[in-house]
Amino acid sequence: MLRRIARFSASLTPIVFVLIACSREVLVAETVEAGPPSFTNPDAAFTDEGNDLRSYCPSDRCPPGHTTCPNSRFICETDLRTDPNNCGECGHMCPPSRGGDQYVCVEGRCVLSCRSNAALDCDGIPDNGCETSPMNDEHCGYCGNKCPAGEPCIMSGANVFTCGCKPGEINCGGLAPCRNPAYDDANCGACGNACPPGGDGSAEARPNTYFGCWDGKCGALKCAAFFADCDGVAQNGCETSTVDDDNCGGCGSKCQDGMKCLLNELMMPTCMCPAGQTLCGESHIVLGDRSIGFGSCKDLSSDFDNCGACGVGCVRNILNASDACVYGRCDWSCNAGSGDCNGNRDDGCETNIASDPKNCGGCGIVCDGIAGQACVDGQCMVEPCDEIQDAGGPAR
Repeated sequence: MLRRIARFSASLTPIVFVLIACSREVLVAETVEAGPPSFTNPDAAFTDEGNDLRSYCPSDRCPPGHTTCPNSRFICETDLRTDPNNCGECGHMCPPSRGGDQYVCVEGRCVLSCRSNAALDCDGIPDNGCETSPMNDEHCGYCGNKCPAGEPCIMSGANVFTCGCKPGEINCGGLAPCRNPAYDDANCGACGNACPPGGDGSAEARPNTYFGCWDGKCGALKCAAFFADCDGVAQNGCETSTVDDDNCGGCGSKCQDGMKCLLNELMMPTCMCPAGQTLCGESHIVLGDRSIGFGSCKDLSSDFDNCGACGVGCVRNILNASDACVYGRCDWSCNAGSGDCNGNRDDGCETNIASDPKNCGGCGIVCDGIAGQACVDGQCMVEPCDEIQDAGGPAR
């Protein structure tokens, strides 16, 4: 393909585009109105000295950063700046990810990155990867965060690491090590000091109560799980259920707008579900003589695992595509650089429209195959014809 761009002036003449099609060249002429305002075609190449005409020809030469490797399907397909299998040069593979290590190709160099909160690279040596655990007294949560003496690094939450417990808490070990000894029934006043729920026999429990820890001492009368003392009358104990639409999670906490009080996924009494959401996975647990419902609220218009109805999940891992629930229907769209050119949804987005000269930038967009024109980043490559001739290449 030969593209020529000319610029000249003619008073009060509208812009005209003339396309002359032939087997190998296209002529594009632009007429610009004389005097201000002026218009400039940013794609045109011209000088300030009169009219200039420059031709552009199909090119099989790769732009900077791109090349054709032995395993490339198309010419100029490989981007040495970002391809982890050909990083900086053909065949140079970045180390595989393992444990907390992950390597990416950045500007032709394999760069180590550590997976979030799994491990840290604190010595700066790429060869040994991410060598440090985030639960480390010298590097607690992040490199250089040294814990003070007597305050070891602990996991205080999901992927959250801190030095020691909060004031008033003690470290009793386990997955949730920090405990409040003032009110913790299993660690009352000290780690491992569990209070007997029946008390010491000197007092009688009232309805829906048990003996537990209060102010660091066992023997205090406390409400059983999912009950509260809302009337303040000691004789009838904890008379009110906190899994109740009028007292959801606490006295007087009433559910609004038709919501229902149930146990959520964390087994906490919660008003469920707000407008636009549906209760899915509803079931019941039996506590004593009560049956308590629990479940989770889902937006059926966008929830991937509950699309259009509870339990209806969308298909995962479609080739070169991003799948989602859209207005209650499972759908997917092709990732950048990929296209579904055969119309078969079973094989996803099978075509590489970033490099395929028969589908360059979109399905059915064909580059000049006779000239061996390359497709790079979804564009058919061209370069000035005179530069090709000056470089000793054939005239096209």
